[in-house]
This record gives sequence, C-alpha cells and structure tokens, in this order.
Amino acid sequence: MRLIILGAPGSGKGTIAAELTKKYNILHISTGDIFRANIKEKTPLGIKAKEYIDRGDLVPDSVTIDMLEDRLSQPDCDTGFLLDGFPRTIVQAEELEKLLAQKNVAVDAVISIIISDEEIKSRISGRRVCISCGASYNIPFKPAKVEGICDECGGEVIQRQDDKPETVLSRLQTYHEKTQPLIDFYKAKGLILEASNEENYKLAVEQVINGLSGRKIV
Repeated sequence: MRLIILGAPGSGKGTIAAELTKKYNILHISTGDIFRANIKEKTPLGIKAKEYIDRGDLVPDSVTIDMLEDRLSQPDCDTGFLLDGFPRTIVQAEELEKLLAQKNVAVDAVISIIISDEEIKSRISGRRVCISCGASYNIPFKPAKVEGICDECGGEVIQRQDDKPETVLSRLQTYHEKTQPLIDFYKAKGLILEASNEENYKLAVEQVINGLSGRKIV
C-alpha cells in the first residue's frame, strides 16, 4: 500500500499517520526526517541541502526529489509506505508519479485531513517540541510529565517560532494557497480520501480505514 497524507500545520496528520502505519505495517516517510538524516550524516545531498538552508533559501525541488528517490529505493519501502510532507506542489506530484512508475507501482490513495483554521489555531497554541530529539507534546492533550522537560530524552521542550500565534495565520494561508491545487490534482485522478479531524483523531483514522476498505485497497 502506498499512501500520501495532506494536512495543514496542526491538523493532526502526524498522529493519524502514526496510527495508519501501525495498522497497515507500512513505513511512515517524513520528508523532514529525510532532510535531517541526510544533513546529520553529511551525505552529498545533505551537504547540498544545508547550503541552501544556511543561505535562507528554499531547497529546490531537484534536491528534495533526489533525496526521496534515494529513500524509496531502499528495500524497506517495497512493502508500502505513507508519505508525509511530500509532494507539496504539482511539480513534485508529477515527479513522484514518474519515480513510482519506474517501479511499476502507483499511489493508492491520498488522505486529506479536514479541519477548520480556528481549531488548528487553538491546537497549535499549545504545541511544544523537544529541541534534542524532536518529540512532540501539546499542553492540553499530551503534556510532558515535567513541564519543559522531554519525557524521552530529558531535553528542553519549547514552543517553536513557527507555532507562535503571530505566525500561524500566515502558515495556514500559505498552506491553503499551495495545497489546494495539489488536492484538485489528486481529485481529478479519483485518489482523494477525506477524513475530518475536527473532533477526534481516532474518528479520522476510522474514516480512513473504512474508506480504504471501501475502495478495496486493503
């Protein structure tokens, strides 16, 4: 099974993705994790990406796609995966199609998480992250056992700059502008599967499972 998950920042797609990958025993492939791994390991692609990041520039599609191609070429992807954070544009979606076609496979479904901007703003205001290991927390829903200290590694837990109220609206606007064409792209192919996470992520997971079953993807 090969899935893509789309959702605005704070929509809960990471939590939903974790539930789905556990349910179907497939890999959760986050482009953020791929970037961090390549940069940490100082691979040729990681070095190239870091040059752009250090200059404050966006990493070009060509580098991102090369990283993804390298990841998808690894044997553990053969049994299936869920892509989180890629594609973000029509160009990336088209390149992904080409990469998968080379393996004689294709995307089975694209999960679109539906949630209001107001609910997202409320959730993001409580979101925190460990600066050492990247573990995620949320003050109302999943607080650290000791405030400001990571349960996993003891590192410092902070609110990211991107999660502060003054930046959330801008992030949401950018997401809607860039992602709507991508949703339309996959709707035209009959691949979009919507799931509402307005109230409870478990209900969203159930909607996805039922949708995949109804389409006989599983």
